[in-house]
Amino acid sequence: MRILLVKTSSLGDVVHNLPVATDLARHFPDAEIDWVVEENFAELPRLHPAVHKILPVAIRRWRKALHKPATWREIGAFRRAVKADCYDAVIDSQGLLKSALIASMASGERIGHDCHSAREPLASRFYNRRIFVSRDTHAVERNRLLAATAFGYALDPVVDYGISAPPLAASWLPKGNYAVLLTATSRADKEWPEGDWQALGMALIATGLRCVLPGGSPAERQRAARLSTTLGRAVAAPAMNLADLAGLLSGAALVVGVDTGLVHLAAALGRPTLALYCGSDPELTGVLAGANAVNLGSAGSPPSASEVVRHALQMAS
Repeated sequence: MRILLVKTSSLGDVVHNLPVATDLARHFPDAEIDWVVEENFAELPRLHPAVHKILPVAIRRWRKALHKPATWREIGAFRRAVKADCYDAVIDSQGLLKSALIASMASGERIGHDCHSAREPLASRFYNRRIFVSRDTHAVERNRLLAATAFGYALDPVVDYGISAPPLAASWLPKGNYAVLLTATSRADKEWPEGDWQALGMALIATGLRCVLPGGSPAERQRAARLSTTLGRAVAAPAMNLADLAGLLSGAALVVGVDTGLVHLAAALGRPTLALYCGSDPELTGVLAGANAVNLGSAGSPPSASEVVRHALQMAS
């Protein structure tokens, strides 16, 4: 059996789809599972042993350069790559028009959400089979239920993301146990106050942990540098690719972060993870809470520094 998964972005959404690959591999051990994903996130499904082939797509980059012939050559090459294999099932768990169009390029039965449950109802017109999955279900379970209903198997109550990453070995990384503080997010209203990060970092350092602060954009790296200077026993991480970030998270004793895809990745890697919500609600898209993952705060009601410190110290002990 050959199965194509279509879940292109964003980072957190791709993480939420990883248990689908685990479930399919458990029920169909001989299946070959391929995955269409945005090129910037291609390293993530590569961490899953059940994923056979990655088909990178570059919608975000192509949209900015549709006037260039090279862009259309890349689009043509992608279409040929998707059409090169025949699939028994093409599962679009993203439910967007762009993902449905990608699914329609593939050879095989196209399966996705119906018009009542797709994120963009028009996407359902491109599927051969349309399945209702309540939008009031957590994103991880929505993805799993779509595939389980399509193939007729019962879900295992235990969610298994199926990935691991070797801990990062880098000369700049502190020796001994460290906590990763993920201060950067996509919107200003999702940010946690810098003074609260300082209070958290000082509390963690007092327990003997070092703090590592990644940052992507120049502004994010500047904030990481400011905080690391203030804290002292902290490091502002250099720019890293997704594979190295996975290794950094994999080796952490604790990960604390705002609403960002890397927080979901940390939880998927099984690290003690504390997710902070300031401008969004975690009920449907937060980290899948459990023994090693906790959500704090909600839209308009950010968690206090004292609350975060208390939970962080408990999880790090």
